[in-house]
Formats: sequence, C-alpha cells, structure tokens
Amino acid sequence: MWTCEQVTGSALDVAEVAALYRTSTLAERRPVEDVQRFTRMLAGANLVIVARDADGRLIGISRSLTDGAYATYLSDLAVDAAYQGKGVGRGLIEATRQAAPEASLILLAAPAAVDYYPHIGFTPHGSAWTMEGPATPA
Repeated sequence: MWTCEQVTGSALDVAEVAALYRTSTLAERRPVEDVQRFTRMLAGANLVIVARDADGRLIGISRSLTDGAYATYLSDLAVDAAYQGKGVGRGLIEATRQAAPEASLILLAAPAAVDYYPHIGFTPHGSAWTMEGPATPA
C-alpha cells in the first residue's frame, strides 16, 4: 500500500530524494551528485507530489513547474524500481493533474519510457524542442 501527497520541494530530505532517483535510474540523467544544484531543483519546483509506502519510505516523486492555469511541465517522474508497474507512476501523474486540473501536462520522456506514456493517455507532440544547459548530464 502507498499514498500520494503534495509537498513543498524545499522541505524534502535531499539525500532521501537522491536515493530515490538512484533506485529509479533517473539519477543517470539528473545531477544528483551535485547536491547544491539538486537542492535548487527540488526547491524550485512549485508542484511536488511524493508517494510513500505504508512505512513512510519515499517510493516515488513527481516534480513539476506549473502556472496552474495553462501548462504544467512534469520535469521528473521517478519511481523506485521495486514499485514500478504497480500504479505508483500513474498515481503520481493523476495527483499532479488534480493539483492543476485546467493545465495541460507536458513532459519529455526518458528513452526507456517512451512506450509507457502513450499507454497511460499521453499523445506525442511532433514540434517539441529542447536546448540543453551546459552542465546537464547526457
């Protein structure tokens, strides 16, 4: 059993979140070893949903930026590998949508997750563009 709740990113334990990113494999594409930068990432997100198991252990996170009216950019969706395929990611996405119900949900899929998102209702967008920051991990 697990539950989702909206939290303030700056109130999270950075080490606990970094450990989750590692167990989810998202750490391969995020600067979790740069603690200062990772801390700013958590604090800068204005819509953060976490999933915890019955013992209170962090098993998932949805980290987003939203205006609450038009667009929500879901920048990170991380679920502990032991809980993947059990509805946690879907629950985090649904809680994110409920927090900003008028906004469209936008995300960039990790290569390994490209087939997951259409399965849960996302549609591809052919004209999305990115410009990587100079210190962004590959």
